[in-house]
Amino acid sequence: MQITALLSPGRIACQQDSSSKKRSLELLSQLLSTALPAYADGELFDSLVGRERLGSTGLGHGVALPHGRIKGLDAPIGAFVTLATGIDYDAIDNQPVDLLFALLVPEESTEEHLQILARLAAMFSDADLCRKLRECGDSQQCLESINHWDARQQLSA
Repeated sequence: MQITALLSPGRIACQQDSSSKKRSLELLSQLLSTALPAYADGELFDSLVGRERLGSTGLGHGVALPHGRIKGLDAPIGAFVTLATGIDYDAIDNQPVDLLFALLVPEESTEEHLQILARLAAMFSDADLCRKLRECGDSQQCLESINHWDARQQLSA
């Protein structure tokens, strides 16, 4: 699955100010709710926080992949935020997080969920892409950078 298929410019926010992990998850939940009007922000937030309680989704190198399952959701959906300043996220390397990609999947989705997380992990292990994303000033630039990464992966597959 193309990562860009999970996103839209309206679910990407660049250079945001956030003081904490909780505030960042709230922001991601609000972005996701724009495409999911049948769900309350709180329900989406609770799904992301519920997963965080099991263990931090901070991958290291300034990246976090909060994710959750939502009953009744038709298809996977994502939101992406870059932060102006990194926050404490209990990441595996104890480094501040400034790139956050939230993923919500249907409750019964297991294999697809794992495949998307693996693709996201591969994407965020690309140091050049992460640098570009940190430099983006708007959502369209972020989407184009991710789309370019997706296209390169398709060519090499």
